[in-house]
Amino acid sequence: MGPTHLDVLVVGAGLSGVGMAARLSTLCPDHTYAVLEARAVSGGTWDLFRYPGVRSDSDMYTLSYPFQPWTDPKSLADGPAILRYIRETSTEYGVEDHVRYRHRVTRAAWASETSTWTVTAQTPDGEATFTAGFLYLAVGYYDYDRGHEIDLPGREDFAGAVVHPQHWPEDLDVTGRRVVVVGSGATAVTLVPALAERGAASVTMLQRSPTYLAVLPREDRVGALVHRLLPDRPAHRVMRVKHLAYSLTTYAMARRLPGVSRRAMARGLREHLPEGYDVATHLTPAYDPWDQRVCVVPDADLLREISRGRVEIVTDHLERLTATGMRLRSGRELPADVVVTATGLRLLVGGGATVEVDGEVVDPHERHVYKGALLEGVPNLALCMGYTNNSWTLRADLTATYVCRLLRHLRDRGWASATPRFDEPPGPPGPPEPILNLTSGYIRRGIAALPVQGRGQPWRVRQNYLLDWLAIRTAPIEDGRLELAPRRAAAATAAATAATATAGVATETAATAAAAHVEPGVGAGVPGP
Repeated sequence: MGPTHLDVLVVGAGLSGVGMAARLSTLCPDHTYAVLEARAVSGGTWDLFRYPGVRSDSDMYTLSYPFQPWTDPKSLADGPAILRYIRETSTEYGVEDHVRYRHRVTRAAWASETSTWTVTAQTPDGEATFTAGFLYLAVGYYDYDRGHEIDLPGREDFAGAVVHPQHWPEDLDVTGRRVVVVGSGATAVTLVPALAERGAASVTMLQRSPTYLAVLPREDRVGALVHRLLPDRPAHRVMRVKHLAYSLTTYAMARRLPGVSRRAMARGLREHLPEGYDVATHLTPAYDPWDQRVCVVPDADLLREISRGRVEIVTDHLERLTATGMRLRSGRELPADVVVTATGLRLLVGGGATVEVDGEVVDPHERHVYKGALLEGVPNLALCMGYTNNSWTLRADLTATYVCRLLRHLRDRGWASATPRFDEPPGPPGPPEPILNLTSGYIRRGIAALPVQGRGQPWRVRQNYLLDWLAIRTAPIEDGRLELAPRRAAAATAAATAATATAGVATETAATAAAAHVEPGVGAGVPGP
């Protein structure tokens, strides 16, 4: 038996992959699909990260799917609630029936002769092969297997435990122990108050430089009222618009009036801190707001623990670990029984799979991104990337919607493939720009792993949901930059011959499936409600 053939192959069963599959089931119910997931369970990030307090930095009205209402009273939800939501959506839209677990994609090769992707996945039973007309990579842009580890001089001398949040030990008990969390990003800001609440004797957040913090409520009071007045779906739409308007407005203000935004955030922090606390040293970055992500502090939990004396922020540089803690550049000694390296992620496109087009290996960093979704020169492949200034799912769902629109266009007009062809706009050429417009350390470290963007549309990755929303729904598919190609004659002839040979020994339905290289009954789309 040959490889299983599908119209669409989705890689990844996390928030993005489940969302794409659900969109396929409702917008392209005549397309067959499967979801390949490297891990044994769904959920992606929200199953992988299990450190104390793990939660979203984005509100759930925009992080959730637009077609699946978020009904939990918490707008800033914890990891288990988000994971439950993803899995409930997967079940409701029939996605779960299409997921192949423990299938780690290692190679994807496009053949123009047949307009087909051949995808190789490693499974516990060996290699499995699939063919598909379209490939959708919904695995994000970081390495699930390894986080970014910093050099810790003297680590061999340290008598305590050193852990990375991406691989949190289930049996780690911090009760009565002194914990130092190295880092100041979203993970550190989440971990520190959670560890204090779990009974750590002391928790210190050691940072080389501060991060912008914004205090927001966990529960949206307006949302509670709206849900009492309206059914779930219209209430979800109202709250989605509210949170979108808030995020777009605050981001625009931060970029255009950074001084005003900086002072407003500092004022909000001082309200929850002890009088005289050194906000300038520990909570005021040298860069402008949204040069790097702004971290959310739900219900001021981190600031509350500082006020209680259970948490301390230290702005200094680690010099080396000692047997009982660490020594800082200033000469201060920090006692520690547990050191947590909340030092960021490693960037990785496509889960590390090798992508080839007609035998040529594709280097993502040498390719421009088309409409924030497709790769220059790569037929029938989409990447799922989120926003840097807003909820991941906003762009992820726009990309899924666009791909479904493209798939229908190809099928309705008889095209076999769509390939973006880069054209530089008029003017002097400039150096390629990364698709992520932040100066965060993890992005600077991994910049060579990311695709690039051009100077003008559709090669510019905008950080504006409203403009993208309009473009996805109104811009024509055939815009002069997307090369559409028919199936090659040799492939069409081979398919017709296969169908004729099968017709004498099978039913008409099976013959049709053979002509399309589809195994009957495999990966059929499940219509949504």
